[in-house]
Amino acid sequence: QVQLLESGGGLVPAGSSLRLSCAASGRTFTTNVMGWFRQTPGKERESVAAISRSGSTNYADSAKGRFTISRDNAKNTVTLQMDSLKPEDTGVYYCAAGALTLALAARTYNYWGQGTQVTVSS
Repeated sequence: QVQLLESGGGLVPAGSSLRLSCAASGRTFTTNVMGWFRQTPGKERESVAAISRSGSTNYADSAKGRFTISRDNAKNTVTLQMDSLKPEDTGVYYCAAGALTLALAARTYNYWGQGTQVTVSS
């Protein structure tokens, strides 16, 4: 099993930045691809970004140019730097792990954190 713990959410005005972190523990050698997803009430969970152990990345169109995902394998952490935030970025952000490819599909991930709320005011 892998446990994931997110941190860094909050309430910020549009145009500002936030940095989300996710710490993995347990059988971290199985984490393979890690990613970030977000969800708003009434909507399906949508992918934001993913990163492999080697550092290859994949971003949803909504995140390209504004968000940066990074990973520290030694510390078992993954970070999402979010810049130029928009009100539509509001949601609960989840860290996920265990996918085998960089495909941005929630069904491919085995492990999930509890989520951290991000609210961007207009």
